[in-house]
Amino acid sequence: MTRPIRVVALAGNPNCGKSALFNALTGARQKIANYPGVTVERKAGRMSLHNGEPVELLDLPGSYSLDPSSPDEAVTRDVLTGDQPGQRRPDALIVVVDAANLQQHLVFAQEAIAIGLPVVIALNMVDLAERDGLVLDPQAMAQAVGVPVVETVAVRGRGLDALLAALADQIERPREAPVLPTDVTMTERRVTAQAIARAAIVSQTRTRRMHRGLDKVLLNPWTGPLILFALLFIVFQAVFAWAAPFADAIESAIAALSSGVTEVMPKGLIRDAITEGVLAGVGSVVVFLPQIVILFFFILLMESTGYMARAAFLMDRMMAGVGLSGRSFIPLLSSFACAIPGIMATRSISDPKDRLTTILIAPLMTCSARLPVYAVIIAAFIPARSVGLGVGLQGLVLFGLYVAGIAGAMIVALVLRRSVTKGDASGFIMELPRYQWPRLKDLMLGLWQRAWIFLRRAGTIIFAATFLLWLLLSFPQAEPGESQVDASVAGKIADGLAVVVEPIGFNRDIALALIPAMAAREVAVASLATTYAVDQQDEDATAVALTDQLSARWSLPTALAFLAWFVFAPQCLSTIAVAKRETNGWKWPGFMLLYLFVLAYIFAGLTYWLAVAAGL
Repeated sequence: MTRPIRVVALAGNPNCGKSALFNALTGARQKIANYPGVTVERKAGRMSLHNGEPVELLDLPGSYSLDPSSPDEAVTRDVLTGDQPGQRRPDALIVVVDAANLQQHLVFAQEAIAIGLPVVIALNMVDLAERDGLVLDPQAMAQAVGVPVVETVAVRGRGLDALLAALADQIERPREAPVLPTDVTMTERRVTAQAIARAAIVSQTRTRRMHRGLDKVLLNPWTGPLILFALLFIVFQAVFAWAAPFADAIESAIAALSSGVTEVMPKGLIRDAITEGVLAGVGSVVVFLPQIVILFFFILLMESTGYMARAAFLMDRMMAGVGLSGRSFIPLLSSFACAIPGIMATRSISDPKDRLTTILIAPLMTCSARLPVYAVIIAAFIPARSVGLGVGLQGLVLFGLYVAGIAGAMIVALVLRRSVTKGDASGFIMELPRYQWPRLKDLMLGLWQRAWIFLRRAGTIIFAATFLLWLLLSFPQAEPGESQVDASVAGKIADGLAVVVEPIGFNRDIALALIPAMAAREVAVASLATTYAVDQQDEDATAVALTDQLSARWSLPTALAFLAWFVFAPQCLSTIAVAKRETNGWKWPGFMLLYLFVLAYIFAGLTYWLAVAAGL
């Protein structure tokens, strides 16, 4: 009877070079299909051992653990244990580990060795490890784990013959008792992996040792979060302190341009459209470009140095505490720029309830569209003074608003995970990039792209919404002595809405700004500026700064309530449309709109009445 062809499986963490090794061993002799019953890709190919024996090589999905948290990891576990329908259990296993990330990859390697199959470890990408100043001893590592360890560079075909020879030897000779214990916890495996990795290191450069020392401080459960929040605190201080001269210059330029248009053009609707609709409205948003640029400068800096991934690692513990997967951090982090890419990034989350929860709370992340709203209110009502040790009060308030958004998102996630999206949090493991100096060219390019996106938004969505609002504010024309806003169509609409928002301290002007703000949150600022420009009796007063207008017309409790509203206010219509597409219906976007409106109304009202009670 002919013996069936042997099956050898390739397994390892994602991004370990496993697919490159599979391609190098099988060449064009590959076939791709799905595993029976699941939409997980199955790659198989033919290779030959050193004695010419043909072998079927199976490329298993990347896994961090044999305790699965995704369909991919479940398939890997079932294949290795022989429980996958339609797939014979492998005769041997090649575990691929990244030589530059030994400690993390050896955790999975220990699990794979413990299942009892003949195993060979492919110590892959040793060239990159050596480039980074890390020299390893594969023999010391082999003695520690009890299976052969072969150095490979899959993309160059290096070490393949030695790997196949070690594999054939493991298949032919009887399986020896494992060196490593099999019945241990994940924590014990991590400790063992650390010890094995340390023993396998022959030498490493001072730079690599310094980087590991940095990780001990930045990823420490006590010092790490303190450093993270201190950095964020500095960022929001800089947003006001550094941007002030540039914002003042833009504001002065817009005021001068408005005055120039008033002097050159004759009085009429065209001039009013330019000064009141375009310059007063769109200009009031463009003035915050320096603050947007400074905020993204720090975000890009943290990303390019490798710190952002470490911030994700630190946040994982807090997110798991509210029942949210650590995989949700990157989509939520993206939502600080804009919720649209954040919601789209949830496609990487395998658990459907985890993904839905992340989509529903993404609007609570303080996107860049909120910054102009926060900045204009803070500048109008919060004194630009120090509270000690060089800490500015305005930056402190802005930091508090961002923290309020994060805290709100975590609380909502906790409630959702215990009610409409009930489920357990899944684990989270991620690759930490190397520390590196940011490239000035890449940093400048990233800033330019984000500045251009902001200006393009101001020139399209904000311009269109502001101009439409100006038309509604300008017609019908008021009688002599009558307020133009009172006589306008927009004023009549705002009078009806003001009845609803008056209990939370909002006036008619705010009611009028909330409607176009659904197109884009920055439009709230442009709407207020346009409204006050149209309402000016004195033509020379249209260039008065919006912050001065607000401080003269609003009370402090109303301003604080307005800030609280925008911490929870529903996202723009584009975000709602993306949520509809990602959830395949209007049910969850409708739920999102409802709960955000309710939270915004409740917290704005609480803020207003508490401020009034405190005598502010």
